[in-house]
Amino acid sequence: MAGGRPHIVIGVTGSIAAYKACELVRLCTGEGWEVSVVMTDAATRFVSALTFQTLSRNPVGIDAFATPEQWVPGHIGFADRATVFVVAPCTANVIAKMAQGIADDMLTSSLLATRAPVLVAPAMNVHMWDHPATQRNIARLREDGVKVMEAETGDLACGYSGRGRMAQPAAILAEIVSLLS
Repeated sequence: MAGGRPHIVIGVTGSIAAYKACELVRLCTGEGWEVSVVMTDAATRFVSALTFQTLSRNPVGIDAFATPEQWVPGHIGFADRATVFVVAPCTANVIAKMAQGIADDMLTSSLLATRAPVLVAPAMNVHMWDHPATQRNIARLREDGVKVMEAETGDLACGYSGRGRMAQPAAILAEIVSLLS
């Protein structure tokens, strides 16, 4: 913890719910916490890194092969800084990668290297949520000690209605507070 303050690392994946991560960053900085954001390349198609850099007041990690700002490789820096590591929104793709230990980008490499508690807020189409592979992967994450929030039910951006909506930023914040205590 920098200066005794928690450092929340927020991973953002390629989902339309990425816009909600902006509010989550704002809520976390409002708590007085240090916040860093790591994005998948797909996430940058929904919200820009500049938005997260401005809200967090910290550089945003995207490219695992970018020259690190310190001698420590970028993914290790994010992993080590995290007091709590949150992935919100977390797509079915990233859930699958996490469950299998795949580390092929800045976010998944950081997640594999962190020793901080990990919190995941899934976001996807109802059929993707209900798919046996996704449910198996979520069960695996829970077995591995990852705190997986339940997807909410309602209207989805794809036009369907059902389970798959990302939890609201205030609910995610409450889970972070719980993990910090």
